[in-house]
Amino acid sequence: VQLQACGGGLVQAGGSLRLSCAASGSIFSINAMGWYRQAPGKGRELVAAVASGGGTVYADSVKSRFTVSGDNVQKTVYLQMNSLKPEDTGVYYCRAQKSRAYGAGQTDYWGQGTQVTVSS
Repeated sequence: VQLQACGGGLVQAGGSLRLSCAASGSIFSINAMGWYRQAPGKGRELVAAVASGGGTVYADSVKSRFTVSGDNVQKTVYLQMNSLKPEDTGVYYCRAQKSRAYGAGQTDYWGQGTQVTVSS
């Protein structure tokens, strides 16, 4: 599985950006996709994720500002980011979770990351 993310950039506080991530390769059995971010000097944290059944999860810090959505056929995930704050700055990584055969657990795949910078 390969993940190609795009849509990052530089935006002023209060602005919006939309990230997208497309999976390719052996995408069968991908059951969840999402976004993580890593700010300078900090660890990687979950931003938002969506499961193939449509369920979503968000970090508390982005609820009501960000919206995650996905295309379960194309295995693409989007992140609409509104009312951006300087603390949203970081490298945003796309993640896909794929079921292994015979119920042998899950495998995680990561994209290359896209930089989001929010200026004050």
